[in-house]
Amino acid sequence: MSDLKDQLFGKVSSDIDPFKKILGYIPGFKGYIERQKRRDADKLLRDTIADRIEEMWARVSTLQRDFISRGEIALVDDLEAAAVKLRTFADRIRRAPRGYSSLFEAVKVNEDELAQLYQYDASMLELSDSVGRAIDNIESSIGTDGLAAAIRNLITITQQCIDVYNRRDEAVTGGSTE
Repeated sequence: MSDLKDQLFGKVSSDIDPFKKILGYIPGFKGYIERQKRRDADKLLRDTIADRIEEMWARVSTLQRDFISRGEIALVDDLEAAAVKLRTFADRIRRAPRGYSSLFEAVKVNEDELAQLYQYDASMLELSDSVGRAIDNIESSIGTDGLAAAIRNLITITQQCIDVYNRRDEAVTGGSTE
């Protein structure tokens, strides 16, 4: 996970145009460039997480279709709770504020807050791995007594994803609901 964060930050850092490199020597402007690179890396990381979650949502949808074809409708309803949470999570991550703070923006994010947002995003990346393992567990539990527990586990993990996102959102908005 740390390697992915370093990779994304390195990719963003290497894409600086020559004009920004020159302006990096102007007092105060270098900090602006560093914050912008972190914002860009944050956006790349969240897009990566959203892409992974959408892939997992597709896997859950495939499982639901398989259960429908077998006539196991109750399992489809159970999986729907996880599917809805995954779809909501992916949509919210993709639309999450970038942590950008211009002079006239309503939501201002300083360097420390941006680092905290990056930690939330890293937690969401780890949770996306947990979601994948939970889906693997469901697939391997089909036809066993452990299937219901595997589905409940997925629902629990997807709720954790929503909870982490909500804490991230509160960090951006300062706890306001506006």
